Formats: sequence, structure tokens, C-alpha cells
Amino acid sequence: MTREEINRLIARDLLKIGAVFFRPDEPFTWASGIKSPVYCDNRLTLTAPDVRGDVENCLSAVIREEYPDAEVLMGTATAGIAHAAITAHLMGLPMGYVRGGAKDHGRKNQIEGDLKPGQKTVVVEDLISTGGSVLEAVEALREAGAQVLGIASIFTYGMKKGIERLKEAGVKNVSLTNFDVIAQEAARTGSIRPDDIARLLRFRDNPSDESWREA
Repeated sequence: MTREEINRLIARDLLKIGAVFFRPDEPFTWASGIKSPVYCDNRLTLTAPDVRGDVENCLSAVIREEYPDAEVLMGTATAGIAHAAITAHLMGLPMGYVRGGAKDHGRKNQIEGDLKPGQKTVVVEDLISTGGSVLEAVEALREAGAQVLGIASIFTYGMKKGIERLKEAGVKNVSLTNFDVIAQEAARTGSIRPDDIARLLRFRDNPSDESWREA
């Protein structure tokens, strides 16, 4: 399967189960207060066996292609953990996960799993927006001595802030699909109007500017 075929397959899957849902005329409100025309909950892929299979098989294929030297997969807490576990099982690799912060009890671990210094690691994430949370995981792994090869994610918004942050940190990300492709698929299937695509891309380019809401 080509990368373009993967992009479109996963885009269709996410739309089919409502993991990505567009509502440009009645935007959602993020915790930050930003009005968003899109809602994303990739956790829904775990309860849809056919979609889950597509996601994990495609993650496996992309990791083998982009990170052939990977020795361990590390999921982000909490959404990336299950995907890292299933993909690692398919690939015959060990896995672990990175907590949002160190525990305040026991061994006070932030990284769970047997991570060895110098081990070539791929971070598995469900969603990339501004890149903040996944880069915290990358930094924790680097501090623990891992050689982070990059990130494999299900979906990326392709936001400028996220792209710049990843570049500054020297971190590669490969996503199964992206905002542009999902918007195109949504228009093709009638979920949104074709003329909504330009509005959606204006949001993607600058979420804090609400001028995208103007038809």
C-alpha cells in the first residue's frame, strides 16, 4: 500500500466512526477557548475492530519503512499506549509508555517498561496538534538515554506551531493521515461542503484567528 493510499484509508476510517468530526457551522470550543470546526477522538479506533486493524497494520508498515532500526516502541499517556502495545505485538518489539509526569510513589517512574540506554526508540502518538505533549515524552526518553528515532502518529493537524516545534527539537514525525486529506475525504463523501475546505485550512493555519468562520 502506498503512503497516499494509507492517508486516504485512515482518513475514511476516522470519518466513518466519528473519530474525526467536522462541524464548521457549529464549532466546538477547546479548553483554551479557541473555536474549532473539528473534533478528534482517536480513542474510538480501539472500539472499532476493523478500523483498529487498519490503524495498527498501517502503523507497523510505516514504522518498518521510516524507522527500520527501531528496537522499542513507547506510547504516550494515555491515548498512545494501546496503539504502541498492539503495534509492538505485530512487529515483535518490546514496548513501554511515558507518563505525563513522574509518579509520586513507588519507584517514581515516568517511563514504564524496560528501556535501555542507547535503545533506538519510536514514540507512538494518536494525535499531533501543537506538539507540546509528545515533545515532553521525547524529552523524558532522551533524558533516560534513549535514542529517539522519531514519532509515528495516527493523525496530524499540520499546524504551523506543531511543525515548528518538532523541527526545533530535531524530531521527525510520520502520520498515517492529516487534516488536509481528511477534509478532502469529508467533502467527497458529503460530510461537509466542498467550499468548506478553504475555511477549514484557514483554521488549520491559524486556529486563534476566527476569520475562518466567515463563509
